Amino acid sequence: MMTFAPSKRNMAHVNGPAKQPKSSKTSRHPKELLIEKAAALQCELRDASFALHMDEEDPLRTFREKFHYPKMKDLPFTDPELIVADEESVYLCGNSLGLEPKSTRHYVEKELNKWSKFGVCGHTEQLHPEGDLPWAFCDDPLTLLSAPIVGASEEEIGYMNGLTVNLHFLFVSFYVPTPQRYKIIMEAKAFPSDHYMVESQLRYHGYDPKDAMICMEPRQGEKTLRTQDIVDRIEKEGDSIALVFFSGVQYYTGQLFDMAAITQAGHKKGCIVGFDLAHAVGNVPLHLHAWDVDFAAWCTYKYLNGGAGCIAGIYIHKRFHENERPMWHGWWGHEAGTRFVMDNKMVLSSGPKGYRVSNPSGVQSACLLASLKVFAETSMSEIHTKALLLTAYLEALIALHLPYPSQRDDGIYVKIITPSDVAQRGAQLSLSFSVPTHKMMVELQRRGVVCDEREPDVIRVAPAPLYNSFRDVHMFVDLLEDSLKAAHYTVDNNL
Repeated sequence: MMTFAPSKRNMAHVNGPAKQPKSSKTSRHPKELLIEKAAALQCELRDASFALHMDEEDPLRTFREKFHYPKMKDLPFTDPELIVADEESVYLCGNSLGLEPKSTRHYVEKELNKWSKFGVCGHTEQLHPEGDLPWAFCDDPLTLLSAPIVGASEEEIGYMNGLTVNLHFLFVSFYVPTPQRYKIIMEAKAFPSDHYMVESQLRYHGYDPKDAMICMEPRQGEKTLRTQDIVDRIEKEGDSIALVFFSGVQYYTGQLFDMAAITQAGHKKGCIVGFDLAHAVGNVPLHLHAWDVDFAAWCTYKYLNGGAGCIAGIYIHKRFHENERPMWHGWWGHEAGTRFVMDNKMVLSSGPKGYRVSNPSGVQSACLLASLKVFAETSMSEIHTKALLLTAYLEALIALHLPYPSQRDDGIYVKIITPSDVAQRGAQLSLSFSVPTHKMMVELQRRGVVCDEREPDVIRVAPAPLYNSFRDVHMFVDLLEDSLKAAHYTVDNNL
């Protein structure tokens, strides 16, 4: 049988941060394991029977039933002549919006019922017979359940606002420029919201982004950044760098950055180091405290399945919890025991809770709680093991059917720009094609495939381990080939 990582259904990270993980660079590539498995079954990777067998052995196979899965007929752009209406779609877009856990409606309805029956009393009382979230403390269980996902103690985590709002608040504390040390280093193709946020922070402090932003570009002819190039740039210009700020997983390429190495390089030069974990949290194992990361922030609607625009999270290393760094205050950052004394004498909560300027939403917290309880039934180790197998399977099937450079008479191909090194990726592969991506998106959507396009020339495909299957990947590659042929036909015939 295929060897999967053992399940670790515990809350070890709550009581103490994880140890530094061993690099997966020393492990065998999952593609080799898949090939061996197919040989043992006397079948080919491309055979549908192989995908079904992998699903039968998958220790996470029952988790799909915990989510609502869109039907082909319910999607807005499907072509009735190309789909089986009552079949489930091929949803590979968890990197953009995770699917809804079936339990979410129950958790949300409890909060709405409480509001309708008890009004303001719901702030502090547990009024539902099954227990609920008193709104004044509705974020507390979120930090508890998030600890093993991000690799931190509960006290280092907080939930509030949205991702970019939280980054602005964190930059107030952690971007403290001096005339000698004022620059911020980040990837050149950072997510636009991060880029805009950094530019505005620099301008607020009186700096020209053209001078104060160091935007790292890949080497000529390459699509992803090399860790050594990042480390070398920090070493070279670190004396002028106030803040090192990268994403955990690069949204466009799907590259997983070596956060431990980047943090170490930044600290060696006296820089503060922070990360945007929007595409990393719930996707790859994180060990923020063990890596000595100073701060991080994330949204919760991608791999964490909290729902569009759900409450966002932050991490602050405990060494910063009692210091005098600048920050913006609001009354929900006041220590809970005396918050309602209302004498206008701030008694600041320790750590991330001190950053809450307003009370969090009980409804949004209920949405996230539903998903985090699903995560608590497994471990990030098990989730990541399946993610690496799914993406390796996707990579292998593309190489078999649609290789780059093309080996086909019709010249069609798919190029994968995400690193093949499993230490540099999670559950996403970014693809470019022998035809324009918008043509490909039209054809994929007609066939009931849900993924997303990012300018200028990438379609992102993300098999999320909690609800995607090996059969999903097999179906996708079949539909990908059909879509590519159809797109080429429209291009060749100017349609």
